[in-house]
Amino acid sequence: MVSFARTVSTNYRKRYKFYAKYKEMGKNLTTRSEDYSKWYNELVVKADLAENSAVRGCMVIKPYGYAIWEKMQAELDRMFKETGHQNAYFPLFVPKSLFEAEEKNAEGFAKECAIVTHYRLKNDPDKPGKLMVDPDAKLEEELVVRPTSEAIIWNTYKNWIQSYRDLPIKINQWANVVRWEMRTRLFLRTAEFLWQEGHTAHTTRQEALEETELMNNIYAEFAENFMAIPVVKGAKTKSERFAGALETYCIEALMQDGKALQAGTSHFLGQNFAKAFDVKFATKEGGLEHVWATSWGVSTRLMGALIMTHSDDKGLVLPPNLAPVQVVIVPIYKGEEQFQQISEVAKDLVRDLRAVGVSVKFDDNDNQKPGWKFAQYELQGVPVRLAIGPKDLEKGTVELARRDTLTKEFVKNEEVVEKVKALMTEIQDSLYTKAKDYRDSHITEVESFDEFKSVLKEKGGFISAHWDGTSETENKIKDLTKATIRCIPFDRKEEAGACVLTGKPSNGRVLFAKAY
Repeated sequence: MVSFARTVSTNYRKRYKFYAKYKEMGKNLTTRSEDYSKWYNELVVKADLAENSAVRGCMVIKPYGYAIWEKMQAELDRMFKETGHQNAYFPLFVPKSLFEAEEKNAEGFAKECAIVTHYRLKNDPDKPGKLMVDPDAKLEEELVVRPTSEAIIWNTYKNWIQSYRDLPIKINQWANVVRWEMRTRLFLRTAEFLWQEGHTAHTTRQEALEETELMNNIYAEFAENFMAIPVVKGAKTKSERFAGALETYCIEALMQDGKALQAGTSHFLGQNFAKAFDVKFATKEGGLEHVWATSWGVSTRLMGALIMTHSDDKGLVLPPNLAPVQVVIVPIYKGEEQFQQISEVAKDLVRDLRAVGVSVKFDDNDNQKPGWKFAQYELQGVPVRLAIGPKDLEKGTVELARRDTLTKEFVKNEEVVEKVKALMTEIQDSLYTKAKDYRDSHITEVESFDEFKSVLKEKGGFISAHWDGTSETENKIKDLTKATIRCIPFDRKEEAGACVLTGKPSNGRVLFAKAY
């Protein structure tokens, strides 16, 4: 039995009077211009994406947020498998001796490691009802809670690889990792986070380099075609490379506040890990050589990129490809008879939209009024909202509202499915174009350090500048401005110039920015 406590006039003005009322009752966000960081944090919580947990620096990803992550997972997993990769799973714990085997990797992550030293608790004799670490249960060897899995995986690969016939190995795992961050922010930087990490083994340097580039291209394709986020592909400088890598390729995105965000990385590890774990293979010629390696990964940090690229002061704006619900239908009625009539139309639309591959929800829950629902679905970024009231029944129409443009129109019932289907592509493309226009308008070439500092302060975004190629200059610019070299773009022009700081010769421009 439907409750009729919620009754709303179908008059257009009254319909949106209720909508405005609910907007004023707590769903409004701090604006981006007022406080971008506060806007982001409020949006993550109010849109039911995630919240802080009882564990310092760790988050609870709520069902709506996890549904978005699941769509990311599914698409990336499909792309990985199409390129010959398989999923596996490796232990969360890494013996300290294994972690130390590749020196550069161990040094790079040492400050972020959580360590397990004991395996049991016992009752505290001095504090009834409390527990204490059992001193007799100390581990023979301390265990590192994985910050990344190269060590445990390459120790395993040693048992898998004997001959060139065993190669290549192309493994991916979906997992959690722990990096004990001191300053955390939901999705962007947490002590524990979800990610995928690929680890491949090859017979030649060239094959491993091609794998590194392939996976970086897959990340770029995913970001641009699925997340509607334009990215710059490039290589990291020596000081910004993954610990233990010979090369790190990356994709860099630009957020609406003018800061960059590293959205994915792919690493050419050379033979460093193979040598550290003595992983060799018999060649076709009968020799014995160390294996060539790569690793690559993206994480729930992509959720932060998604939020900060597209969303506005009213809430989330989701590309249709990532929206858990692409279309929501909200009935507006008075009395059971109207509700039943509207439900018949709505259920036909649900059936027909699903038949063309559109995910749709008919929200017939009577616990909340239509105005509350309008505000909630706007906050959560549902791409298209359909509203049906008695007047719509009489006219054979539905009201269609787009989340990205906040525009509304009335569409005939028989045209709704084709209209919505076309909008899925149109909205996806429009969001990408909008983000790309912003990104492109915030890539600024500078010739002097004074100009560099001025653009960084007044405009932000990527600063394209000459650099003399030394870590000393890179670090000095970082110390003076907090801007880092985000990447050496693959498509940069090779042109002679003078370093923006030192005036020394430069072969081409790199991209600087403040970053998350």
